[in-house]
Amino acid sequence: MKIGVLFIFLLLISKSHGQTGGNFSFPFLGLDYNARTAATGGYFVALADDDVNQGLANPSLINNQMSKSISVSQAFLAGGVNYGMVAYANKIWKGVFTSNVRYVDYGEFQRTEPNGELSGVFRPFEYAVGFGYGQFINPVLSIGGNFNLIGSNLETYSAYGASIDLAGSFHHPNKLFTASVCVKNAGFKFKSFSQNDRGIFPVDFQLAAAYKLAHAPFRFNLVLHDLNRWDLTYNDPFAMPTYDALTGDTIPVPKANFVEKLARHVLISSELLLSKSFTLRMGFNYHRRQEMKLVERPGISGLSFGLGFKSRLFRIDYGFVFYSKAGNNHVISLSSSIDKWKKK
Repeated sequence: MKIGVLFIFLLLISKSHGQTGGNFSFPFLGLDYNARTAATGGYFVALADDDVNQGLANPSLINNQMSKSISVSQAFLAGGVNYGMVAYANKIWKGVFTSNVRYVDYGEFQRTEPNGELSGVFRPFEYAVGFGYGQFINPVLSIGGNFNLIGSNLETYSAYGASIDLAGSFHHPNKLFTASVCVKNAGFKFKSFSQNDRGIFPVDFQLAAAYKLAHAPFRFNLVLHDLNRWDLTYNDPFAMPTYDALTGDTIPVPKANFVEKLARHVLISSELLLSKSFTLRMGFNYHRRQEMKLVERPGISGLSFGLGFKSRLFRIDYGFVFYSKAGNNHVISLSSSIDKWKKK
C-alpha cells in the first residue's frame, strides 16, 4: 500500500511540465545505455532474467540470476560523441545489489573569445553513479529501487544532483507474462548550472508488459512511457497560419489530435528466440520517430534492431538505432558471470 501511494505522489508532483526538448536537467539519463534496451526501442523488456543491464532500466527486474554478473556497454554516435556503462550485481541479504557507472563524453571543443580568437579547448563530460537493490517478496511479486548520484561538467559550468527509480513487477507463475510499473529519475539538484537554471528532472512514469507465446519463439513487449506528461508534441511558438493560394482560405497551424498524443506514449518491440543461445530483436518508438525524422526523408526513423548471443561463459548483445538520415547509433554490450569462470 505504501509503495502504491508513493507512485501516485511522484506522478502528481511531476505533472504539467510542458513539452519535451530542452526543458530537463541531466537529459543524458535517458540514453540507451545497453544494447538490449537500444534494440527494443529505448525501453526495457519486462522480463526478469540473467541480464544485469535490466536492473538499471527497471530495478524490480533485479533477481538472483544476475548475481556475480558484470557487464560493459559502449555506444558509438556520430560527431565524436561516445557514452557507455559498467554494471555489476551481487546477491546480498534476501535480494540482489547492483552498481553501475554511466558516462557521456562529448569530445573536444574549441573555446573562443567574443571576437572569435581561440583561447583553448574544453571537453564536456557527464556521469552518473548508481546503486540498486531488488528482491522477490513472493513467487510472483518483485520490487526494487535505484539511487543515482549525477554530475554534469560543461565548460566552466557544472551541476550535480541525485535521483531515484522505484519499480514493482508481477510475474505470472507460467513465466510467460510479466507486467511492471516504474517511476524513473525523480530527483533534485545539489548545485545548478546558474541561478537562472530552472531545468527539472526528466521524471518518467512507465507501465510495461511482456508476453512470450507458449508454443512459438516470440516475445512481445509493450511500454507506455512518460505517462506523467500527456502532451509530448512540440508546438512551434513562431509558427503562423498560411493561406491557400487558390481559394484564399486560411490554413491554421497544425495541432496534434488525441490519437497523435496517445501514440507518442506507446512503444512496441519483439524478440525472436531462435534458440537458447541466439535472439533477434526489433523495436519501434513512435515518439522518437516524430522527434528525429527528417520531414522530407523520414525513412525508418524510430525503428531499432539488434541481436543477442549467449555462450556458457559470456553474452554479447548488439543494438542499432536509426534516428534519421542524419545519423544513427550502435551499442554493444558484453556480459559475463564471475562464477562461470571459476574452475569446478
